[in-house]
Amino acid sequence: MEGDDNPLLAPALGSVTRRGRASVEEVADDIGCTPDEAVSLLDTLCDWASIRQDQGPEGLSRKERDELPLVYETLRRDANLLTEYDRGHDFSSGDVTEAGAPCETDVSDDELLTRERSHTYLGTGFWKRFVMLVAGPLVNLVLAIVIIMAGLSIQGVDVSVNSSQLGGVTEGSYAEAAGLEAGDVITSIDGTSVSTWDDLVADLGTYLDSGTDFDLTYERGGVEHTTTVDLPDGQAVDLLGISASTTTYHPTIVESAEYACSYAAFYASYVVKLIVPTQTMDVLNQSSSIVGISVMASEAASAGAFELVLFCAVISMSLGFMNLLPIPPLDGGKILVEIVQVLMRRQLSMRVQTIIGYAGLAFFLFIFIVVLRNDIVRFVIG
Repeated sequence: MEGDDNPLLAPALGSVTRRGRASVEEVADDIGCTPDEAVSLLDTLCDWASIRQDQGPEGLSRKERDELPLVYETLRRDANLLTEYDRGHDFSSGDVTEAGAPCETDVSDDELLTRERSHTYLGTGFWKRFVMLVAGPLVNLVLAIVIIMAGLSIQGVDVSVNSSQLGGVTEGSYAEAAGLEAGDVITSIDGTSVSTWDDLVADLGTYLDSGTDFDLTYERGGVEHTTTVDLPDGQAVDLLGISASTTTYHPTIVESAEYACSYAAFYASYVVKLIVPTQTMDVLNQSSSIVGISVMASEAASAGAFELVLFCAVISMSLGFMNLLPIPPLDGGKILVEIVQVLMRRQLSMRVQTIIGYAGLAFFLFIFIVVLRNDIVRFVIG
């Protein structure tokens, strides 16, 4: 994706192309530059997959390879000068130049460089570059949505049943003190019959708000029992300590897709707040660094495979949306630069893009420090 407007780039490519294999010093002598400048030019051409660095004989260790002098060589090219990395290459004909061999061309160095540049990111039009930049984050988002949809449809979700049967009783609660247990079916409250969870909650509200004791009739194992729930006299109570019974519901694909998309929309709105100055710190104070993510991943893994897979989906979605933020050097920042260049009808200089990139890196360094502090306070000190 990197560009280079150095006028010596074309001669550098021509030098290696004509020689087949060339050292840095040979290229520097051919084009009249310093060896350091030649290395920079040749590395750019390697990034473009126009040439490659010679790795030396097979069987060398990494240390031995690092000690070799820098030598660059041509790639295998067909009759149309296309390499194996270029779409439409054809090595079936006999007119093929092997890698490392001199390549005779009937075009100038500038024309050859123009052809090579056309196969790179900067050699494409705005819309192709836009698609390239969006593709990465989009894969993250689609993957997350597919995982969530599959997880909900296969594993299902627990939903409350609108019946007066208790699904659970909280330890140490008023309900436990009254002798209630999970599975009990509440039939009446102070003589008022109840048959649904909605009825139960509505009738309990009056007594909990006023702190009034009441009798509760329930069935357990087909036998009816009555107990008195003792509340603090005159004091409002928030919870009795009971929960509804649940059942597992398997959503349809459409329902799972609606839920996944609504969750994605919620997450997107949360990420957008990060670049709203008045809300940046609120978002950061609720965020975690890699430390917190590691802890949460461990907890998800301990909870089971389903929870771990959903956690991976959340991370993938987070990466997708974060990468779309219009902050260089993220993909969203690159998209912003592309739009600015279209509006200005000219390329931003590499110097300006570098300054913007460093500003973006400084912002993310600030984010990392804040969220790391959050995790230290939350998981270490707290």
